[in-house]
Amino acid sequence: MPVLKNPYNLKMASREESSGGMLILDQESRGTNPFEEDLEENERDSFLGDTPPKSGEPSPEDRSDFPGDLFNSSPEGRYRRRATLERLVGLSPFRKGKGKKGGGRDKTPNGEKGPEGRSLLGRMMLPLLEGNQGQRSAERKKMRRSSEDFSLLQRFNGRRKESLYNLDCGLVEKENSGGDTIKRMSFLKIGLVGKVRRASLVEKLNQTDTLETAPVAEDVEPVKAKEPLSVLEILNLIHQRDLVTADEHIIELEAECDQDGQQSPENREMRKDGSRKAKDVALLYEALLKELWAVLAEALTAKGMQPELELMVRVIQQEEETDRRWLESKGGTVEGSRPRAMKKQWMEAVNKLVCQRLCQCTEGRAGPVAALMDRLAKCAWEDLCAVRFHLLHAYPKEYEAFSVYLCSYHQGLAERLAEVVQKSMNISELYFVLDWNCNIYQREVLGRSEIAPLVNKAQKLGPLLPHETQLSLEEDCIAAVKAKIMEDMKQELQKEEEKWSQEEANDSQSCLSSKIIPVLKAHTDRAPQITADFGKRMAQCCLNCLVEFLQSFQKKVENFHGRQAESILTADSYMSRTIALVNCCPPFQKYVRDLARFGHPESEKAEGQASACLDRVTRLCNHTLASQLFKNLKPYFHKLMKRKWLNNSEAFSTIMGLLLEHAQKMKKMKLEPYQLLVKDVHHGVLTEYIRPLMRVRIICTSSKMRSKMAAKLRSEAQQLQEFFAQLKSTSSWLDSAVPHLAEMIELEDTPAVQMAVGFLAKDFPDVQKKHVSAILDVRGLRNQVQRQDILAVMEGLEKTEEEDLPRQERAFFSKIPTSEVSCVQVKLQHLSHVGHACLSRLRWRPRRQRQRQQRPKEHEAESQV
Repeated sequence: MPVLKNPYNLKMASREESSGGMLILDQESRGTNPFEEDLEENERDSFLGDTPPKSGEPSPEDRSDFPGDLFNSSPEGRYRRRATLERLVGLSPFRKGKGKKGGGRDKTPNGEKGPEGRSLLGRMMLPLLEGNQGQRSAERKKMRRSSEDFSLLQRFNGRRKESLYNLDCGLVEKENSGGDTIKRMSFLKIGLVGKVRRASLVEKLNQTDTLETAPVAEDVEPVKAKEPLSVLEILNLIHQRDLVTADEHIIELEAECDQDGQQSPENREMRKDGSRKAKDVALLYEALLKELWAVLAEALTAKGMQPELELMVRVIQQEEETDRRWLESKGGTVEGSRPRAMKKQWMEAVNKLVCQRLCQCTEGRAGPVAALMDRLAKCAWEDLCAVRFHLLHAYPKEYEAFSVYLCSYHQGLAERLAEVVQKSMNISELYFVLDWNCNIYQREVLGRSEIAPLVNKAQKLGPLLPHETQLSLEEDCIAAVKAKIMEDMKQELQKEEEKWSQEEANDSQSCLSSKIIPVLKAHTDRAPQITADFGKRMAQCCLNCLVEFLQSFQKKVENFHGRQAESILTADSYMSRTIALVNCCPPFQKYVRDLARFGHPESEKAEGQASACLDRVTRLCNHTLASQLFKNLKPYFHKLMKRKWLNNSEAFSTIMGLLLEHAQKMKKMKLEPYQLLVKDVHHGVLTEYIRPLMRVRIICTSSKMRSKMAAKLRSEAQQLQEFFAQLKSTSSWLDSAVPHLAEMIELEDTPAVQMAVGFLAKDFPDVQKKHVSAILDVRGLRNQVQRQDILAVMEGLEKTEEEDLPRQERAFFSKIPTSEVSCVQVKLQHLSHVGHACLSRLRWRPRRQRQRQQRPKEHEAESQV
């Protein structure tokens, strides 16, 4: 590095050569250093080489008397001044490039260094070294420092001095109370705060020439042009969050870059400079966007009033306006790289910020899906409330800021939910995800009163999950539910079957349906709350599973009753267990109808299969209970309709006692099977009561006997009627059968009997001629003419019924058989009466013969006398 000459030696030399010459800068004060205005006091010695004064030279204190004419106007002095400035300009630390090899890269075709090949100070001093350059352009005087020069300064000094930059005077140092300022190279000092900038040597020369040549003008205050800021100064504005001003300077720098590229497209040096400026613009925009989005994030996180957010919006509007003007200048054709689309970038930044916010809620927090989604919903709701109450006022209405934030949160939650469904989930998690997608999100996030009005005005968001994903999750849930409930029902049925063979008292209320239906109901109640279609398909799934279970249940019930033949249970335990089994059918039947009511197309077929299984189980259990009852009643029914029965009511009283006892046990049954059982018992009891009458076990030989038998029949029929009325039997039409038979037995006249037969046939269309004939035999009617007249009524009624079709719903007598044995017995009884009469006649015949024989002898004796 060349060493600067001592100004004292230069002064003495100039005095020796021209002692009486005119000083060039006689208007300036003495002791003026041409570079003093750019130096601090502690850096002046380093600039002058820090050499002590030689012997005979004046001391530093005496240098204040040194005249202001540092260089005289002689040619030799001018040459020395030029040489010194040229050396200063070419100082190596300011040269462009790295190392010595790059020193000659930027030479002009004439062999001289171009403006870009010079250092920072070289470019600054170049207009001054060329003499009086008043005709140079204003752009050269206001040349902008590039980012590369400041990177050299930063690399040279080790660290960048924190400073403030204003728009008019460039670099302004921050005042440090009591601290030392950061040292810089003395020849890079631009100006210190609080010091008045003094004109340089060359400027003083130019001012002198101007004063000599130009006339004195009026004192007019010149308008100071706005100096362009360097890249580092703009960057510092960004860091200070003077975002609007920084953006204005970036736009100006970008315009300069575009203008340089248009003016000299073939100049290599200008292209390089434009390329460097383009890189600077890109870097500045990158820093600006980073600071803008930092303001955006801070505003959302703070959940309060943020004035800096309004600056961000002004920058976006400023950029959008610049894009509009650029497009208008280009005629609407998008060519080049200007359209920044800052509003679009803001929307993307909001989306990215929202994703970061949602990720923070789930980061490092493992747990159930429900807890995870609840945290996400809470975060989304709180942030949207903050946007409405604190941030929305900073945005213009046309930005639709709330819709932008809402769509971003909607998209972010959709992404989080999509990540959740990729994992393996159990049934409860599947239900929760489906419900969260369809209902909870709408209710807990979008449906809150704080933001609901703005949500309704926003665009339609749609579901979080695609329709295909929703259907896939529903099918997975249905398959998982089917497997789970089938396994649970199988285990419950197996446990119940093991209890059936155990002796337990009061087990009629232990109903299997109370354990199976809740397993199904948990799913059929929850699925419709998600969607109606999902509920319909879930109901059909449960119905199919229930049909399979009922088929297995029917088989096991049949096996249980089949094993009872081995007497594995006592009669009471067996009846109690049967009642418990039949009590399961009504709840199952009701629940089957409820499942079919969902309206699935295949539900009708499944309902029919389930109902058939339940009907068979009900009939089997009721038949078992009825059979158990009639097994106890059968011995006493055989004692009815005999001569002993006519005078003794013991058998019938026993029958009524057994019926009452059985009725007490039947009260434990559910209503539907109970009514069916009462109906069957009512029908069976009357059938068994009339059966011995149709067998003609008794024949009335007199009208008195017929009247007594008819009264007996009416009395017992009244007791049966009252008993079944208490049981609320639905077969009350059967009660008139016995009274009709009693009238046929009691009536004397043939027309009256014919009318009684007509009434009987009207109430019981299935009555047949053989039944009437059996009653006539009990009546003791032997007159064949009368019998034929009465039976002729039945023949006429049978023809009418064949035309009108008999009413099958009242079939009663058709189930009561009449055998030929009864007819033979009647004939034998008739023959017995005839035989008895014949024997009595034979018994009286010998007596009459003896009497006849004795009468002639008595007459002979009388005659002899």
